[in-house]
Amino acid sequence: MMGDIQALFRSRLQIQILIALMDGTKTLAQLREITGSSSQALIPKIRKLETSNFITIANYQYNLTPIGRIFTKKIQDIILFKSVIKKHKKFWDQHYTQSIPDEYFSSVGDLYNSEIVTDTNVEIFNVYFNFLKIIQESEEIYILSPISSPAHIDAVLKRINEGAYVETLVGKDLIAHLSQSPLFDKIYELASHTKSKILVLEEMPRLGLTVTENHISLGLFKNDGITYDTTTDLYSTDPRAVSWGHTVYHYFRNMATELKY
Repeated sequence: MMGDIQALFRSRLQIQILIALMDGTKTLAQLREITGSSSQALIPKIRKLETSNFITIANYQYNLTPIGRIFTKKIQDIILFKSVIKKHKKFWDQHYTQSIPDEYFSSVGDLYNSEIVTDTNVEIFNVYFNFLKIIQESEEIYILSPISSPAHIDAVLKRINEGAYVETLVGKDLIAHLSQSPLFDKIYELASHTKSKILVLEEMPRLGLTVTENHISLGLFKNDGITYDTTTDLYSTDPRAVSWGHTVYHYFRNMATELKY
């Protein structure tokens, strides 16, 4: 079995053929165009894939078998996972990722079409201004926040006042801290008279997340697992990335209880 797997992954053409067929049936001519290879190079690889029951041919068109489709999906996941880790290597290497559950970290390839937003010596509020942009352009806002600042709270309260729906997921320690803040009366007032909600987790994960209809912004703690990195976020508007963000948010939301006033 190891020999079969190694032989497959050593063959660029076999991988290209399988991934090309994920989009639907292809003729030999189409596979030549996609792979940039000749028929003489393709046909032996196609025969190997047929022997492995990964592809079939009918009416001169090649198609994935059910086994081939599942297998190719797993190959795509591996390629995307490796690609996004390599693309944003510094981001992943310098941050604490253990708070992302394995079942969602394994699909982190969904974040491939993303960018890293960082504060710089010239533009020291890049991450904050990107947060403002996200919430200003959104009507449904879901925030998982391990920290708070008066500026962020004011911006969120402003959007609630303007009619946006905001769900904020925080830890019980942060709620205890906020209850001593002068801003708490404003939070209380708006949360009591709007549909927006505050939900409380017993144990807060070491990550920050803002996800809306069309945006995701992911922040992480530094490698020490103690200090939240406010200067760097991974940001995307890609639908797959946004969907990943909603899935992660709801994973933690299901463990939370709503704060009642």
